[in-house]
Amino acid sequence: MKIDTASAGEWRRGWPVVMTSSMGISFLAVVMGSLGTFIDPLTAEFGWSRATLTMGMVIAGLFVLLLSPFAGSMVDRHGPRRLALPGVVLMTVATASFGFANGSPIQWACLWVLYGLAHISMMMSIWTGAVTQVFDKGRGLALGLALAGSGVVSTVIPSLATWLIDTVGWRHSYLVLAILWGAPTFLLCLFFLRDKAGLPRRTLRDKKIEEVGELQGLSIPEAWRDRGLWSVAIATLLVMLMTQALAVHQIPLMTEAGLSRANAALLAGLAGVASFAGNIVTGALMDRYRANWVGGITLGVLAVAFAFLLDSIRTPALILTAMIISGYAAGTKLQICGYLTSRYGGLKNYGAIFGFMGSLIAIGGALGPFLGGVLYDNTGSYNIFVVVGVIGCAVAGLLIISLPRHPVWQEPSRSPAA
Repeated sequence: MKIDTASAGEWRRGWPVVMTSSMGISFLAVVMGSLGTFIDPLTAEFGWSRATLTMGMVIAGLFVLLLSPFAGSMVDRHGPRRLALPGVVLMTVATASFGFANGSPIQWACLWVLYGLAHISMMMSIWTGAVTQVFDKGRGLALGLALAGSGVVSTVIPSLATWLIDTVGWRHSYLVLAILWGAPTFLLCLFFLRDKAGLPRRTLRDKKIEEVGELQGLSIPEAWRDRGLWSVAIATLLVMLMTQALAVHQIPLMTEAGLSRANAALLAGLAGVASFAGNIVTGALMDRYRANWVGGITLGVLAVAFAFLLDSIRTPALILTAMIISGYAAGTKLQICGYLTSRYGGLKNYGAIFGFMGSLIAIGGALGPFLGGVLYDNTGSYNIFVVVGVIGCAVAGLLIISLPRHPVWQEPSRSPAA
């Protein structure tokens, strides 16, 4: 009953932060989530290969890889608001700018440089950091709801972007998507993000913080040596490589399997619905059971989804099943990473530690689609990529399941016990 009361109090104070963070996270997913629908019109207009189309994601990923830890430290120092407000404006400009592509691969790369800088300025640790500082007892579910924003994007963006491209053309589609997400995100940040935890200091989960004197957690050198954090990092990188490649290439993969482009977009949207459900269910389970078992099984089952996409066995029914499984499990990867990072690393340097995780998330998200495109260009098939996906997701699941128990940072009178 005590836990229920504490959790209810957190939700009374913190629901605006969850809502704002969910919108911010959904905006981060717009460009990546819609890229698959732009592949065909961009290829038709410019004659680009799929490797060229996705190379910009590598460029953006490298920027994020290098700058995420620094940006995470800035979140620890200044809080989310000062970074989020200008970051949303820059992301709006960067998203709209893709509509000015002129067929030059160099210019295309420059557009992705701008996108990489925008991504840094409203990076994931802004939103997860705001949530983790407000929530403790209900942290898993709160993170799940916040990160469900990306699931909402996965649900609506394939069909929405397809409709926009058919209606106003691909250039204006980027402008419409930028305004649709940029305007409400900016307003929510303006009204609801406050201080270092996104709320006025008197309403923070700071009864404990004031008693302790400061947030508890690992120092940066301790975090570098922590086995649990390294397992989380490697597993997250593997899953990002596989799932982001699948997210970008899923529509071409399904059309080559015989589905129409419209039906492929609908299936991609169905995966987004499953992603939303995965965030909620996984968050609730992690609040009640061993988070490493919940997370490890959830990520490991992705291997089954990839197996269903093999050329030799895939059928429309198996493709549908694979999309549901993939959507459910893949939608939880950032939630699992954010939750486990907060539990194993604590909150003292959460921004900097998750900033490093953000670097791996970014490089995995950028390299995955590019490598998937390279494999397709060189083999004429996605089959090798699918086999690699089976292996990579199975390894990621095992890494998470094998984690030791996390420290108990909320008990400052005791040293954290592994």
